Parts: sequence; C-alpha cells; structure tokens
Amino acid sequence: MGKLDQKIAIVTGAAMGNGFGGARGLAKNGAKVYLADISDKVHEAAQSLRDEGFNAESVVFDVRDFEGAKKAVDDIVAKEGSIDILFNNAGVVRVKSFMEMTDKDRDFHFDVNIKGVWNCAKAVYPHMMDKKYGKIVNMSSVTGTMVVDEGETAYATTKAAIWGFTKALAYEGAKFNINVNAICPGYILTPMARQIAVESNPDNPNAVIDGIAAAVPIRRLGTVDEIGDLVAFLASDEASYLVGTQIVIDGGSTLPETFEAVGV
Repeated sequence: MGKLDQKIAIVTGAAMGNGFGGARGLAKNGAKVYLADISDKVHEAAQSLRDEGFNAESVVFDVRDFEGAKKAVDDIVAKEGSIDILFNNAGVVRVKSFMEMTDKDRDFHFDVNIKGVWNCAKAVYPHMMDKKYGKIVNMSSVTGTMVVDEGETAYATTKAAIWGFTKALAYEGAKFNINVNAICPGYILTPMARQIAVESNPDNPNAVIDGIAAAVPIRRLGTVDEIGDLVAFLASDEASYLVGTQIVIDGGSTLPETFEAVGV
C-alpha cells in the first residue's frame, strides 16, 4: 500500500529533471500521474515510468496558455473524476546581466515561471474546491528567496514571487482542505545543470559540477529522486498540517556565511 494510492496527480515540466523526479516520486508512492510538458518528450518520460511498473500518462500543453491548461485538467477530471495533486514545476532560466536582459527575456521568465504556475493552479483549484481536498506543491527556489548569483534578476524575481503566491493561495485554500506549499531547491543534478556545466567548460564539465559540489556542505548536488521524495511527502496526508510553508532542500548550501566556512 502506498501513501498516495487512489490519488490522481498532474506534474508540469515533467519531461525531465525535477519534474520527472517529482512524477516518479508520486508514482512510486501509488499515485496515477499525468506528466505534462510543452515537449513531446514527455511521452517518452511517461513510458519510462510505465516500464518501471508505475501508473503514468502524458499530456502536452503550454503552461503559458490558460485555456490549454484548463482543457488538459478538465479532460483528466472527466476521465478520472478528480485531480488530487498538482506539482507546479515547469520553469525556465536564462542567465544574463540586468542590462543585457531584454524585455522579451524578462517576459519569458514571467510568463512561464509566474503565469504558468498561476494558470495551472487556477485550472485545478475549482475541482479541488468542489471535492474539498487537494495538494498543490509549487516549485520555488533558494534563488530569489534567499540567495542570488549574477545574471539572475529575472529568474530570482519569479521564484520569489512563487513564494508570495504560495502563501496567499495557501491561506485561501485552507478552508477548502487544500494544502499549498513550496519547495526551494538548491543545487540539483538535472539535465539543465549538466548542460550549463558543458557550456561553462566544454572540455571538462565535470570540473564545474565538482566545483559546485565543493561549496555545498554535504559535498554533492541533490538528485531529482530526492526532490520526488519531498514532493510525495507534501502531496500526502502526512503533511496535512503544513500550510503555506517553503521547504528548503539544498544540502546546506545556504547555511555558510562565507565560502571559507565550507572549505572553499
């Protein structure tokens, strides 16, 4: 018996990375998971979960398009009877200095990272209200809420906004037995992280990963499966008294006051 047996979940940005990790975490705890993404690769991701024996389906839509998100959600509810869990994960990052950041770059971040989260929450929320039950997990970050690096003005702004959105929606949702919480990851070893490492040092991308790991007290990057385990906890009734929280999962990377404190 899994703690999410009989639950129906939808995960955005699920074709790879933290979204896929979240989907796998939900599925291995018994949920039927709909993996959603703008990329057709989400079908392969869902198939890989089915190959593991999990209950997974896939759907393609753009989180920036509310009507598309609503149709996907309504179709799932018509088929399954409900959506119990939303992992609002889809997000983008483009690193540029503030003066190099165009309005188009800024709006791309805002449209996906803020409006996308808003759209998907608004699509599932009425169904959760009707059932008087729901779990929404929003993907924020330590970036913007606690720390920043150069070139992250747009990204940091959006991830901080998700924290405010989470608290406000959690307050409203509590009376409907809808738990809304946020996850703030630090350095997670995702395909995006690997790609950034390759772009930073094509000849030795592992050196970039190792350098990042050296600045984390636990001396490694997190895994997408660790993200998935946290998502599954927040989506379960074990977390029923968690309302409007943000949980940091960063290996302690935000703890040191100085780099010397972790031996760098």
